[in-house]
Amino acid sequence: MPLPEPSARRSVHHRVIDMQTYAREDGLYDVEARLVDRKPFPFQLMSSDEPLPAGEALHDLWIRLTVDDAYVIRDIVAVSDSTPWPLCKEATDTLRVLIGERIARGWTAMVKDRLRGAASCTHLMEMLVPMATTALQGIRGLQRDMPLLVGEERAREKIDSCFAFGRDREVVKMLWPQHAAERPDGRASRGRPD
Repeated sequence: MPLPEPSARRSVHHRVIDMQTYAREDGLYDVEARLVDRKPFPFQLMSSDEPLPAGEALHDLWIRLTVDDAYVIRDIVAVSDSTPWPLCKEATDTLRVLIGERIARGWTAMVKDRLRGAASCTHLMEMLVPMATTALQGIRGLQRDMPLLVGEERAREKIDSCFAFGRDREVVKMLWPQHAAERPDGRASRGRPD
């Protein structure tokens, strides 16, 4: 279903983020992400005398996370092909502080704590947040023997983790009726606090 017809407008920025999860032959998984930012007009960078031509990449950034089946980061590499400042390319190794960390609840806060501000590149840091979901969806899709939506451990993990799994919604009432809760005011659940 497309969005409603927009008001008259013109494009001023185009960002594309592509993420994929791969199962490796050695039993590990690679999660790769690429972010590309472009302007549809010549864009003057402070780092150059000549404007960046329309359609050329302002940012072209890559990250590969290598994780095991427990979602522990075994390796992380990044490459910055296009950046507004040449110095930005030196930020790729800053992500290595995440080696040994586990993708789990609290991932977003931990990534922001370790990499915020001058500690790393903002765009690389921002890419890591949805890469966690990409890893989870990719790896869990292969774990056929894992009970997808049953048991108390899964209930604790899933309830209030997103809109559909709000404790006052039909999904929770169907899967975990013992945990379902009706809000007295009839309003929708706000989800878990982060």
